[in-house]
Amino acid sequence: MKKWEIAAKSPPEADQPMAGKVEDIVKILLKNRGLKTRKDIELFLNSPDPSKLTASDVGIDKASLSKAIKRIQKAIQDKESIVVYADYDADGITAGAIMWETLHSLGASAMPYIPHRVEEGYGLSRKGIDAVRAQFDPTLIITVDHGITAWEKVEYAREKGIEVIVTDHHVKPDKLPDCTIVHTTKLSGSGVSWFLSKELQKHSSLSIQHSALNDHIALAAIGTIADLVQLTGPNRSIVKYGLAALNDTKRVGLEALMTDAGLTRGALDVFTVSHMLAPRLNAMGRLEHAMDALRLLCTKQKDKASMLAEKLGMTNRDRQKLTEETVLHAKNLVSSFIIQHSSLKLLFVSHESYNPGVIGLVAGKLMEEYYLPAIVASKGESISKASARSISGFNIVEAIRACSDILIDVGGHPMAAGFTVENKHLESLQARLEQLAKKEITEDMLTRSLKIDSEIPLEFVTMELYTALQQFQPFGFGNPEPVFVTRCLLVKEARLVGATGKHLKLKVSPSIHLTHEIHEPHSTHLLDAIAFNQGSLYGSLQKDAQVDLAYTIDMNTWNGSSRLQLKIKDIHIV
Repeated sequence: MKKWEIAAKSPPEADQPMAGKVEDIVKILLKNRGLKTRKDIELFLNSPDPSKLTASDVGIDKASLSKAIKRIQKAIQDKESIVVYADYDADGITAGAIMWETLHSLGASAMPYIPHRVEEGYGLSRKGIDAVRAQFDPTLIITVDHGITAWEKVEYAREKGIEVIVTDHHVKPDKLPDCTIVHTTKLSGSGVSWFLSKELQKHSSLSIQHSALNDHIALAAIGTIADLVQLTGPNRSIVKYGLAALNDTKRVGLEALMTDAGLTRGALDVFTVSHMLAPRLNAMGRLEHAMDALRLLCTKQKDKASMLAEKLGMTNRDRQKLTEETVLHAKNLVSSFIIQHSSLKLLFVSHESYNPGVIGLVAGKLMEEYYLPAIVASKGESISKASARSISGFNIVEAIRACSDILIDVGGHPMAAGFTVENKHLESLQARLEQLAKKEITEDMLTRSLKIDSEIPLEFVTMELYTALQQFQPFGFGNPEPVFVTRCLLVKEARLVGATGKHLKLKVSPSIHLTHEIHEPHSTHLLDAIAFNQGSLYGSLQKDAQVDLAYTIDMNTWNGSSRLQLKIKDIHIV
């Protein structure tokens, strides 16, 4: 059971016409999302074409942008060797594909490069710079989705005769690299890459085919969704238009990826991208090498695309299996420790068998299971690499930075972080972080909460409301799908569904006293509801049991017919 945080305590008036009710609910939703002025509301409901976004709109410094464009134009004109140095996650891979394809189409002598997660680590490294020198002998490196903290590596590259342009979206450190920087925290890494590519094309005498530009916004949407940036402002435009382009793509790599994932064009949304496509792109960087994911996105050969998509699918299944095995192992390690230390407020687990490519996923699973901040470390011979995931209210990166005196490096944000530490400091680090968490985390913070937009009667759940809610698409981080609460519902039918019966299917209706209150004594408003992974409640939900439900409103399509249903987020049995 979760603590419900209801933003709008007073529902719209029940006795007004349905159109008025829907209008009032829309106003509540806009207010809950911090949209107050007419301009903000208009931009949200009618996102502008991203191709019209300016540097000011996305928070990029115009002078730096102009400097980067002129330097790249010179490199193209002089046939310099350029390396697009990308990151190995889905945001970095899509960013790399966008930048490399743009440069290639403008006649540049450019090659993409992605470091190996284990052998080279994240971002620019001396080893990576030496590798691109040996392979491509570049005079210009363009980083995508990293580089803002790499001042030492940029200096090393300059010593080797290589100029660097950094394009990044991560938070700026105190000391910046001494080079041209195209940066904003308003976009994802792929968003920054897409914007610079758009501006490069605008300033080029060569015309780029519209279909190529359209596909680049599709790639930017994938990276933006995968990197969990806020789907507001410019990102909302990129994802909204990018999803439309993705559903109409002719890019053989994306088509092959969709086929392997069992998806069809026209039905792709934020959920399918984040849960089906992005994990396949991420899997290569986690377990093998991300270059094959980039090759898939860029290839024009159907046979090669099918082969690579199959490889990504297989690697993702291996990643899933490895994650499950590691989670099981980690849970066995922490469960007995939790029993012995009931006051524990942070989980810390390390082992030499843990693959560094999945420790972030494992930390996330532990946090979800126990609702405690979780740190999982992959123990090497003398050094451990770790990932952390936190709960709301506990700034995990600041907690780890408080122990910087015994760390090699640390980075991240309040909810997720990563660090490197010598093995000899592991026990000391664990003790310090556990003490810090014990001091800062209150019991109230350890109660899961569910943010709810408004309390409404069940009769308000109509096709009119569902249609109005679609204006708020695409849903995602920073713009969650609207959640409602309805109290005192009667369970008219309950059954278990799914292969193992772990899901719950209900039919619910308003209770009699509530229907009388809204002047509809003969109301027969009966709706289907689905509660995933809540089959354990089946025994408590006999016929006419009363429940309070928190839910989103969904359209269930089956055998050619569509009907509204509630997707249950939480159940309180009255």
